[in-house]
Parts: sequence; C-alpha cells; structure tokens
Amino acid sequence: MSAYTSTVSGERHRFDSLARLLAAASPERSGDRLAGLAASSARERVAARWALAEVPLTAFLTEPVIPYESDDVTRLILDTHDPVAFAPVAGMTVGELREWLLSEAADATALAALAPGLTPEMTAAVSKLMGNADLVAVARKVRVVTAFRSTIGLPGRLATRLQPNHPTDDPAGVAAALLDGLLLGSGDAVIGINPATDSPRAVRDLLELLDGVITRYSIPTQSCVLCHVTTSVDLMERGAPVDLVFQSIAGTQAANASFGVTLDLLGEAHQAAQELNRGTVGRNVMYFETGQGSALSADAHHGVDQQTVEARAYAVARRYDPLLVNTVVGFIGPEYLYDGRQILRAALEDHFCGKLLGLPMGLDICYTNHADADDDDVATMLTMLGVAGASFVICTPGGDDIMLNYQSASYHDALYLREVLGLRPAPEFEAWLGSIGLLDEHGGIREVTAHHPLTAIGKELAA
Repeated sequence: MSAYTSTVSGERHRFDSLARLLAAASPERSGDRLAGLAASSARERVAARWALAEVPLTAFLTEPVIPYESDDVTRLILDTHDPVAFAPVAGMTVGELREWLLSEAADATALAALAPGLTPEMTAAVSKLMGNADLVAVARKVRVVTAFRSTIGLPGRLATRLQPNHPTDDPAGVAAALLDGLLLGSGDAVIGINPATDSPRAVRDLLELLDGVITRYSIPTQSCVLCHVTTSVDLMERGAPVDLVFQSIAGTQAANASFGVTLDLLGEAHQAAQELNRGTVGRNVMYFETGQGSALSADAHHGVDQQTVEARAYAVARRYDPLLVNTVVGFIGPEYLYDGRQILRAALEDHFCGKLLGLPMGLDICYTNHADADDDDVATMLTMLGVAGASFVICTPGGDDIMLNYQSASYHDALYLREVLGLRPAPEFEAWLGSIGLLDEHGGIREVTAHHPLTAIGKELAA
C-alpha cells in the first residue's frame, strides 16, 4: 500500500493509503465527518488535492480502495476494466485527466469511447479536483442514450419520472397524481410508484393499474413499481406486467447485502425482464437508484469516503445496461449531506461520475424536512443539472411526496426547466402529447378543460 505526501505552506502532510487520500480530498460533507474520514482542516484538504493531482491513473488498478479478495464490487470493477478504452489516458495523472476532460479534445465521441476504460474511483478522484462549473461543463458533453418504449438521453431533451405515490396505494389517490402529471407533460422516463408495502399482491395491483392506463391511452412510456428485486422476479414468473425491474444498489458487497441483493440476483432479474420483450423501441429494462451515505448507514463503507463509494455503485449499474439510473441525492438526510450546499455538490458529483462511466444518469433533486435546505435549493439544483445535461429528473405533485415524506421537484418545475433551457420531452412521448392536444403551437403544454379524454383516468380508477 502506497503513502502519499504533499507540502502546503511549509507543512508536510502524509496520507497512508489511496482511500485515505481520496477521503481527505473530498469537499466537506457531514457523512464523511460522521465516519471520521473527513480532512481535519481546510489546509489538509488542499494538501490532499495537491497530492491526488499527482497520482497516476494506473494506481487505481493496482491499489483498490477495498480489497479484491473481500468485495465482489471491487472484483467487478477490475475484472471488467477495458485496457483498450483506457489506453488514451493510461499515461495521465488525475490532474492531467482533469485538464483533458475540460479540453476540446474530450468531445462526446471521445468520452463515450473512454467510459469502459474508467473505473469509478478514477471518476471520483478527478471530481474532487473540479469546481461545480467544471462538473457541469464536462457532464453536458456526455451523451448516453437508452430506450424501452421511449428514448432517453437524446440532445435537447429532458425526460421526467412521474411519481404518483400514495400513503395507502389508494387507486383514486394514485390516479389523481398520475392525471396531474400527464396533463403537465410528465412521465416520459417512467411512471414509477414507491409502494406503501412490498407485498406481491399490492405491487401487482399497482402494476396492473399502470399497465391499464398506458395500454388504454397508448402512452409511449414504461411503468415501474419500486419493489424489491425478488418481488419483481416472483411477479414476472407469475405473468405480471413488469416493464422495468427496480433495485436500490450501493458500492460495496456488504452494502448491497444490506439491501438483500447480490450481483447474481440482479443478473437473474435482468435476464428475466429482457425475456418478456415488452419494449417497443429498445431493450433496456433495469432501473437503479443510489445515494451518497447508503454504505455508511449500513456500516459497510470500509473506510472509503461516501462519494467514492457512491461512484462504485455505478459499476454495478452499468453491468446491467439500465434504462435509468438516479441518485436520490438529498433523501438519506442531513447526517450525510447537511445542507443545500452539500446536496448540490453531491448532485453534481454523482451526475458527473455516472455520465463519465456511461450511465443514463438522472436525479431525484430532493431534501428531507430536517435538512438545512428549501425549495430555492431545489430550483438551483434543477437549473444546474438541466444545464449539465441530466437525462431525467423525478417529479411529484407540488414537489411534495406525501408517502415518503420528503420534498422533491414538481411537475411544474420540469416545465420551467424545459422552457428556460429549450428542452423537450422524449420524442415518442412528445409526439403522443401532440396527438392528444396537449402541446400548443410553440411546443409548450396547453391548458385543458375538464372534458379532455385523459380526465377519464381519474373517473375510471376512482370507480
């Protein structure tokens, strides 16, 4: 194991491992402080960044932050590393990679080719040397396109997850939130419900409800009920209308075990969902959620800072070629990301690292009610991530999830972002909106009367 040193203002700093160096170089966040991993001072953080800038990228292939023998995510990262894709940057240090990423040479084609050659730790390391504007500038150059019934990630597009959660999974309550979202042009990434329980019967009822609406109104989107992956596998075997398989994942074997999943289980679910062949324009069938702090909350971080562990989760995600990946960036709470500033920084880091690793990266731009954040922070994050080229964002009625009890972006927020940045929905969904009279002559959402055909959704489901 190597030691890394740096001198700042005449004071020499020593970091005894690559993991320790990465942690000390991280921007301030409450989770790393809670874990005892944060830099002891701003001076030590600067010293760590100076040292990190000089680390060769090849060091991340020879000094894994979590041992190869004890962690299947580490084995996945190293066993699937593509040396041919890595070759263009193999001679660079972390600092040199930063300069290259910000240069004109790192265009969309070059970044797509590089993705299989980068490890999560490399992307986490270079992000620690970048300002917020740097993270935006590089991420917006990356294009990752996926498809099922709609196509996600095309230039000039912003998709949304319509999230019609209800505390009791009441069909009328779900219908009201669903109708609200559709009338405001939301839902092209997925119509996704967090069920109040994980019982197979309740999940199947919700799946059939969503499948009925999508089929009846010919909506070019996909549904997902965010149950545990084992529930999805069981329901697929029983003939339930499963479009996307969901699972929360993390960046260590132990953290994934705390979620009740293994890499083999995810592979089984991926194969089963593909065999259903329910997509019309593509075959990406997985939906993953992540979030900084999950490994720490499970006491499964192995002394690695929370942002680096988060980036490692993206290696798990990309193995299964997902349609959607999003970080629920402020959902875990202020113990891990204390305030709006820390949540914003984490959102930009997660989006940057996910996109560099070749993922269709979106976000739940959110905060819990005990965090030092508010709706202005949501607006700031939403705007910056729209500029950064996020594939999709999650939207809830009024920005308030009444089932999970946290604050997120609203359907109206997505309309704002599309308008000010000139973004449009996924092409198939946009065509559908036009066909049912919801688009005006400028491509915006048209106000409708109570007699619009879509309003029948609420009446049918309430009945």
